[in-house]
Amino acid sequence: MARGINKVTLIGNLGKDPEVQTFDTYKKATFSLATTEYSRDKEGNEVQHTEWHNIVMWRGLAEIAEQYLRKGNQVYIEGKIRTRSFDAKDGTKKYITEIQADNLVLLGGKREGGGENNNQAQPSNSYGHPAQPVVPPIAEPTPQQTDHDDLPF
Repeated sequence: MARGINKVTLIGNLGKDPEVQTFDTYKKATFSLATTEYSRDKEGNEVQHTEWHNIVMWRGLAEIAEQYLRKGNQVYIEGKIRTRSFDAKDGTKKYITEIQADNLVLLGGKREGGGENNNQAQPSNSYGHPAQPVVPPIAEPTPQQTDHDDLPF
């Protein structure tokens, strides 16, 4: 029997500071994340569309979110879509779709206090293992690398 894939990759900006709940042995962090896409209409004008996502992080990721994430920060998130239901105060059944994050990478931008956010935190996944970087760092070219006469083509 074929199995499905439930994988989400987002790069966006936090809409609010994470709300963190502490339980007996772990933490849960929730926040909204805005992703914005740009396209052109029939007249050639740029049109912006922003989608809001509800993000949920558990355990080690929740601790990182609590310590390092603030409204406006840009982040890379991998996770899966989950829909859950709950009973509202008026007795109706409500549904909410969330992204349960499995991986987090802090991206550039200014931190509060004027310092640069250069991924000073070592993000980890929900199992406490270090997260893999999204893009390997780009090294400065050495003088040998910049000499175009050595190219094989």
